[in-house]
Amino acid sequence: MDNLDSSTLLSDRKKALEEKLSTLPTSPGIYQFMNDKGRVIYVGKAKNLRNRVRSYFRNPQQLFGKTLVLVSHVESFEVIMTTSEVEALILENNLIKELKPRYNVNLKDDKTYPYLVITNEPFPRIFLTRQVRRDGSTWFGPYTEAGQLRTILDLLGSIFPIRSCKHRLSPENIAAQKFKLCLDYHIHKCKGACAGLQSEEEYLIMIEEIIRLLKGRTSAMIRTLTERMQRFASELKFEQAAELKAQLDSLKRYAERQKVVSEDALDRDVFAVASGEDDACGVVFKIREGKLLGSQRIYMNNTSGETEEVLQSRVLEKYYLETLELIPDEILLRKSLSEEEESAVRALLAEKQKEEKQEKKQIRFLVPQIGEKAHLMEMCHQNARHHLEEYLIEKQKRGEAAREHYGLASLKELLHLSVLPQRIECFDNSHLQGSDYVSSMVCFEKGKPKKSDYRKFKLKSFDGSDDYAAMKEVIQRRYGGTLAKDLPMPDLIVVDGGKGQVNTAFTMLETLGITVPVIGLAKRIEEIFTPHVRDPFNLPKTSPALKLLQQLRDEAHRFAITYHRKLRTERTLQTELTAIEGIGEKTAFKLLKQFGSVAAVSKATLEELKAAIAAKSAETIYRYYHS
Repeated sequence: MDNLDSSTLLSDRKKALEEKLSTLPTSPGIYQFMNDKGRVIYVGKAKNLRNRVRSYFRNPQQLFGKTLVLVSHVESFEVIMTTSEVEALILENNLIKELKPRYNVNLKDDKTYPYLVITNEPFPRIFLTRQVRRDGSTWFGPYTEAGQLRTILDLLGSIFPIRSCKHRLSPENIAAQKFKLCLDYHIHKCKGACAGLQSEEEYLIMIEEIIRLLKGRTSAMIRTLTERMQRFASELKFEQAAELKAQLDSLKRYAERQKVVSEDALDRDVFAVASGEDDACGVVFKIREGKLLGSQRIYMNNTSGETEEVLQSRVLEKYYLETLELIPDEILLRKSLSEEEESAVRALLAEKQKEEKQEKKQIRFLVPQIGEKAHLMEMCHQNARHHLEEYLIEKQKRGEAAREHYGLASLKELLHLSVLPQRIECFDNSHLQGSDYVSSMVCFEKGKPKKSDYRKFKLKSFDGSDDYAAMKEVIQRRYGGTLAKDLPMPDLIVVDGGKGQVNTAFTMLETLGITVPVIGLAKRIEEIFTPHVRDPFNLPKTSPALKLLQQLRDEAHRFAITYHRKLRTERTLQTELTAIEGIGEKTAFKLLKQFGSVAAVSKATLEELKAAIAAKSAETIYRYYHS
C-alpha cells in the first residue's frame, strides 16, 4: 500500500510539472526551482524560458552531478518574465544575493571593496569611498586592495594640485572670501581655488587629465602636457612651464611603474578562473593601452560539480554588473562562451556603455591559444590559482575548511586531474652502492597517511644499481600482482625522482593497461615532472599542493630508509656475530639490543658481555675479538 501511495505521488508530481512546462513563455526571464517545503533551491536566467526550463526535465540520463541532484529535489517552479536579457541577468543576481539558494554558486559580495570617486561639484574632490551613489559623480573601481588605491591617490597628489578640503566652493562663497588658505597652498599642493586664486576652468582641465590617467590614457596625457609646457616656454611663461615639467616627470615615473603586457596598445579585460573542491577564484586583469593597470579577484563557494565554463560566466556577469570601469575593446577568456551567454554579456555591456556615456564599440571575445595573448591568459590563470590557495589557507585557519581538502583541490587544479585525488600512492627506492635494494610505497587518503596500506618491497629482478629497473619492478609488483586485487587503485601516483623514473613508471603502467596519472617530484629544487614532457615545472613554496607532495615524498623516503636499515642490520648480524662459532641469532640480537652495534660489541669488556648474555657465550665472543 505504501509503495502504491508513493508511486501515485510521484506520478502526480510529474504530471503537475509537465502541465506547467507546457505553459511556459518563450520570452527572457528568470526561473526559480522550489523543493517540497516551498524553499527556493535554485535561481537561473534564460533568453528563452521555455527551452531552458524544459531542458532540465527532458532526459534524466543526460544530467550529471549537481544538476541531477538539483532536479531530483524540484517539486515546483516559478518564472518571472523580463523585457530583456540584461533585466533577467540583473534580477537573477539580486535574487541569488537575497535568497542564497542551496544549488547556486555563491559569489562573495564586493560591497566592502573601495572605489575612487571624482565628485560632481564645482572644483571636484577626489577621495576613496565604499559607498556608491548615483549622483552624477565619476566612479572608478571596485579595487580589491585599499593599499593599491591609496598609492594611486598619492601619485595623483604628487602630479596634480588637487584640493583636499571639504569646503563647498560655490562662486558666491569664493566671492565672499569665506575660506582661508590652508597649508596645502603654501607647500604647493593646491593652487588656492577656495580664495579665488585658481579658475574653475583651469581646475576642470586638470580633472579631465586625471580621468584620462585613471582610464590608462598615459601616452596621450604625456603628449598633451608636453605640448602645453612647450607653448608656455615659447610664450616666456617659465614659471607655468616649470610646473608642467614637474607634473610630466611624476607622470612618467607613474607610467614606468605600469607593466607593459602587449605592444598593440589596446584596451583588454582578461578573465581566468581556478576552482577547488567547493571553492573558486576568478581574476580579472585590467589592461589599458597595453599596460596592466591592476587586477580584481572574485571568490565563489558552493562550486562543487560546476564546470569552468559556468564559473567563468558567473565571474563575467558579476564583474560587468558592478564595475564602473571603461568597457574594453577585447575580452580574453580561457573557455568559449555559449551563444546565449555571449548574447547576454554583450547586451549587458551595451547597457553599461549607454549608462556611463561611453563610446559604443564592437567588443571582441577571444580564446587565445598561442602567442602573447595566450601567455597573458596563462599569467592571469596562475594568479587565480595562487589567490585560491591563499583563500583556502585562510579558510582553514578560520576552521572553515579541512586541511586535507585544500591541498587535494589545489593538486587537482594544477595537474588537470579529472577527479579529486582522494587516494595517492608514492614510491621511493633505497640502496647502499647497489646492495640491499628496496622500495617503499606509502598511501595517503584524503590528505592523511593510511599506514595500513603501506607496503615495502625487497627488489630481486636485477643486480647492482639500476633506478629504472627498480622502478619498473615495484610498479609491476604493485599494480600487476596480487596487490592489485588486495588494494584499491589510486587516483594519483607519485614517484621520487625525475624524468627517467616518471617515464619508466608511466611505460610500465601502460603495459599493464592502467591509466592512473603519474608524476615525479625531484628533491634538488622540488621540480615536478610529468610523463614524456621535456621540461618540469615548479610550484610556489607556499603552495598547499607542494606541501602535500613533499609530505608524501618524505614519508615514502622515511619508510624506505627504515626498511633498508633493517635489512642491512640483519645482513651485518649474519656476516659477523653469527659467523662466530657457537653464537646464534638470538644471542646476536640480545647483544645488538644491549650495545647498539657490532662495533660496540667488539669493544665491550668481558664483564659487560657477561651482564648481557650467558658467561660461556660471552667468553667466546671476547676471545674472538681480543685474541
